[in-house]
Amino acid sequence: MIAVMHRLRAYHALLALLAIAAYLSAEWGKVHAWLGYSVAAMIVLRLALALTGAPQLGLMRFYPHFNGLNLGNAMTHPAISRTLLLAIATSLIGVTGTGIAMDQGRALSLSGGSRVSSSTMIDEARSNEQIGRRDHSSEDEEEGVLSEIHEFFGNLLVVLVGLHVTYLLLFKRPLALFMLFLDRRKE
Repeated sequence: MIAVMHRLRAYHALLALLAIAAYLSAEWGKVHAWLGYSVAAMIVLRLALALTGAPQLGLMRFYPHFNGLNLGNAMTHPAISRTLLLAIATSLIGVTGTGIAMDQGRALSLSGGSRVSSSTMIDEARSNEQIGRRDHSSEDEEEGVLSEIHEFFGNLLVVLVGLHVTYLLLFKRPLALFMLFLDRRKE
């Protein structure tokens, strides 16, 4: 069990670092996209780890159980941390999914450019000159909506992670210190 927890801790640290880097690199184009794809790979890895059968890695850890929750144990009941985990996972999947949908694999192309050929770009430029500048195309509007959803999930993720860390430090300090590599115990 200890070895599984150490692997989970390492996974958690890598995912957290990638997510933070992706959030902070929002204006860095391909770097941001590559970090997003790395987060997506970590999500797929987590799903694969859940299939190992280790109870510490199961997806049921994200499902809140409210049995036994009462006023006396409301702040330390597992339902609180599991609800936060579920919200974080949902936000992480949301921000990653919308990012991938907006990128459409362009960052993964080997040529480094977009999929649009230069002749297509020239034809499009001529067409835009003839028609005049359009304020919004339907594709721009769709990407605009996806971009807004992407930004919403990213900002929500930051708030939820802040709540998660604060909750663990206040009410589950030994676990928080372990996950942050700050525990002093010999293992």
